This record gives sequence, C-alpha cells and structure tokens, in this order.
Amino acid sequence: MSQDEILDVPTNVITGFLGAGKTTAILHLLAAKPADERWAVLVNEFGEVGIDGGMLGGDSHEEQGLFVREVPGGCMCCAAGVPMQIALTSLLSQARPQRLLIEPTGLGHPKEVLGVLTAEHYRRVLDLRATVALVDARKVGDPRYCEHPTFIQQLAVADLIVANKADCYGPEDLSQLRAFLEHTDGLTGKTLQSVEQGAIDLAWLDAPAGDPSADAHHHHAASTASLPPVPQIPEEGFLRIDNQGDDFFSSGWMFDPRWQFDPAKLETALSGIDAERVKAVFITTDGVVAYNIADGVMTQSWLTDAIDSRVEVISMDQASLEGLENVWLKCVAHQP
Repeated sequence: MSQDEILDVPTNVITGFLGAGKTTAILHLLAAKPADERWAVLVNEFGEVGIDGGMLGGDSHEEQGLFVREVPGGCMCCAAGVPMQIALTSLLSQARPQRLLIEPTGLGHPKEVLGVLTAEHYRRVLDLRATVALVDARKVGDPRYCEHPTFIQQLAVADLIVANKADCYGPEDLSQLRAFLEHTDGLTGKTLQSVEQGAIDLAWLDAPAGDPSADAHHHHAASTASLPPVPQIPEEGFLRIDNQGDDFFSSGWMFDPRWQFDPAKLETALSGIDAERVKAVFITTDGVVAYNIADGVMTQSWLTDAIDSRVEVISMDQASLEGLENVWLKCVAHQP
C-alpha cells in the first residue's frame, strides 16, 4: 500500500521531559485501544540502543493490530531527520493504522517534530490532533527543568498539559505548576489536567491541534538518506554505545540474547544507580523483565519476549556512567 492511499490518520504527539511518564501513558492508551482498530506507535529515544520498543510490545503485538517502531539516538527530527521520515513512511505503509502515536525523546524538540508532521509531504496523510505534554508538577521548582529550553518548548507546543503522577504530589505541587504556567511567556491559558500513573483519557486525543508550524526551525548537521545501521553485538557478547546533548549524557548496553541475568543482582544494581533516567529490558533466569527508574523509584514488569537484553542510563553527570559496565557483567548468571 502506498503512502498516498493512507489518508487522514488521526495523529498525536505525546511529549514530556525525562521521567514524566510518557511510556506509561502510552501503555495506558494502548490498553484502551479498540480491539478492531490498528494503531501505530513511533518512538524516539535519546539513547542509542532503544528500550521503549520492547516495553511497548515491539513486533509481538502486530497480530492484535499494534505496530511499534523506534528511532533511537537523539531528537528524531534533527540528527535523525531523514531516518524519522523513512521510519514513519514505512510504519504507515505497513500498519495502515487508524491512529498514530508519536513519542519524541524527553530531550527532543517537539516543535520541530510537529514541523515535519505538518509539512506538505504528510498533509494528506496525517490528521494532526492534540499534542499532549506530560509534566511532573514537582519539577517546576527545579531550575534544571523549569529553566531548560526543551522543557519549556514541550509545554509551549502542547494543546493539553497533563500533570502526571498526581498521587505523589504534595498539597502545593499542582498550584505551583499552575502558577508557573500562568507566569511563563507562551504557557498562559494552557488546558491542564491531572492524572495518576499516566491514565490519559482516550477522548483527550481527539481535541483539535493548534498551529505548530510557526518558527519550527532547528539547525543541525546534515543527516544521511537512510536509516541508521542496526547495532550488532560483537563476539564478546555485549556492546556499549554513548550519546550526549542538551547537557545530558547517556550510555547504553546491548547483550547477547543467550545471556541470562540474575534478577536479584539486577534489582540491587539498578537500585544503586544515581541518574536522571534508567530503562532496561533484561532476559533473566526467571523470564524477561522490564525495569523503569525515574526519581529514584523503580518499577518492574514482565514481558513475554525480548530480542536481547538492553539497558540505558541517562545522567547529567558523565562520571556517574563510568563503571556501570562491570556492574552489569557481575549480574550475568549464564552465558554460552
């Protein structure tokens, strides 16, 4: 099926800073997907190894009408600009979806992503609807967040701001967020909702989109006209890939799928990491486990399968990433 035959796919961008709960919110929306509909999800990650695709189901749910693809390695409209378009066009052609969700990296530039989606090439293909920005209201008093230009841009482009993790808020957190929005240029008058555990109402997605095209310009190094090569795990059984940008650093590891990890050792190791964001999918001796750490809180979930074991750590302190490789290797319970 050619892209020209796919018309007016309802499309939402789900944005938000690191740890705001974007993946959890998308999982909640996917759980509400009508059984007879085909949905597609395009995920972008700051890290290079790609974790979210596995957490969202990857290729395992295509028979149930869910198609997930990843563009790892930073802002997908920037260094991966052309690969984003290739991945999106391929996803639309294969999935022929009745809804498309796009999750940019927490450090990405959603205004530029929206600029790509509203370009002439996609104008007949995509029906752009409300852009949703998730935010943790507890962060607005932290200058690392409230003064970060990407954090501000994510809120500025939103048609709906969702204060996630409301069950964790203190009595003043939500009012401080409202005051922050009211007194920040470009954020006044924004619609604000609050939810727990990413429980976005499916009906919110069909709210109309604003005009994201103004000033959607961002200059980066020229990209290639093909998708980035898929990282290959070398003979020693693991691969490390690093990335940096916007004052953050990431290190990601991929491990031979024949390796099995000790879940108790993994839990201890992951709990001891001091970083802004940790995501992982590990093949353990007890099965496949997904780990998600934000604000020092770790959640675990069981997956049916994984193509390999992966972990990504994002930190503002590059030194905190050193030594982690030995930490993972000490958690290996079995390798061929």
